[in-house]
Amino acid sequence: MTSRDPRSVLREAGLRPKKSFGQNFLIAAPIARAIATACVPDDEIGRARVVEIGAGTGVLTRLLAARARTLAAVERDRELVPLLERELTATGALVIEADAQSIDFAPLLGDADPESPRVLCGNLPYAISGSLLRRAVESAGQVERVVFMLQQEVADRLGATPGTKSWGALSVFVRAAYDVQRLLRVPPGAFHPPPEVASALVQLVPVRPPRATETEAFRTLVRRAFGARRKTLRNAWAGVAPDAASLERAAARAGIALEARGETLDVTAFARMAEALGYGPD
Repeated sequence: MTSRDPRSVLREAGLRPKKSFGQNFLIAAPIARAIATACVPDDEIGRARVVEIGAGTGVLTRLLAARARTLAAVERDRELVPLLERELTATGALVIEADAQSIDFAPLLGDADPESPRVLCGNLPYAISGSLLRRAVESAGQVERVVFMLQQEVADRLGATPGTKSWGALSVFVRAAYDVQRLLRVPPGAFHPPPEVASALVQLVPVRPPRATETEAFRTLVRRAFGARRKTLRNAWAGVAPDAASLERAAARAGIALEARGETLDVTAFARMAEALGYGPD
């Protein structure tokens, strides 16, 4: 199943990519095919249930429709929705006009079924990739796979290790819920219009049980640690416990040196500290 070049589809409709929506349409057919295969591997053809974020003119959507058991294509741009519906005629795909930052994915993904994996995918607008990664983290219990096209720098952060410059709050929050694998580096010329930076295709596979439960204490510890990267944890975490002695005791329980910096901690260390802060004083 082939798709029409987005440039032709837009031109015929008298439309242009909307900068306000961060639209960069995928035009490289080999990359679209690679993404479709990553979303629905050959052994899952006819079984996978897929939700695509930002379907655009349907370049990837048509390929997914040919492989998935069910497909819901979410598109925010109301001018693209009728074009998308026309391009997907007879594929059985469900086209939904909605903002992926707020839509409820659960009814679209359905209940867990070992014979029918659930997949969330999309070519994410760079400006809202953080928000959509947050949605993916919230949906970790409802999917078996997430495949996202992201800005290269964001992909680097997701795949980073503690102690490196790229390791940050986003790394911790995503890795608390997922294992991350970079699948493909994608040059700017694969898109219309070409973005200013390279992109990367990443696969997120849920860790069950998750490495950490995202409690308010966990979020606070992570944000404070990376909000002041140059500070020691003793200073960055000032105020998260009733007093300095309570912070010392919690850190001792968690096996964390307060003279260290937050960028040296892995996900489980933040989780241990969040749990330790739940204890009362000795």
